[in-house]
Amino acid sequence: MAIYKKVRTPCIGICSTGIGDNVCRGCKRFAHEVIDWNAYSEEQRRTIAERRDGYLANAVRSQLEIVDQNLLLTQMRHQQIRFNEDQSPYCWVFELLRAGASQISDLSLYGLRATAVARGVSLVELRRRIDEDFFALSVAYYQRFVAPGLRSA
Repeated sequence: MAIYKKVRTPCIGICSTGIGDNVCRGCKRFAHEVIDWNAYSEEQRRTIAERRDGYLANAVRSQLEIVDQNLLLTQMRHQQIRFNEDQSPYCWVFELLRAGASQISDLSLYGLRATAVARGVSLVELRRRIDEDFFALSVAYYQRFVAPGLRSA
């Protein structure tokens, strides 16, 4: 039997569900997940975390490639950036960009390389693109799979 760490709330303190969004622009959870989070079992929380991590990793992967995961991990620790080692390393990259996109000038020092669509684009802009894609993936899932069930309930 696998032993899992407790799933922490993904809230980042920028909640848009209170102003009517069905998907939070901050943490990308659905409004009902934000509201019911404390009542969820660890398994339910883990399911939500895995969905979010998958979308975030895909959004990052479209812009940046990890060429040296050990170097990335070393830099994350050296720069004292808060991240969850249990997540995909592509999720670590987003935490790196959130913490220091405007200060990083050489991606290779972090074991990273821009994809073809991201070459020549500032890291601040890449961070914005990634966040936008992460949100779009979450909204698409919500509209396709969650909202129809809510309407028929």
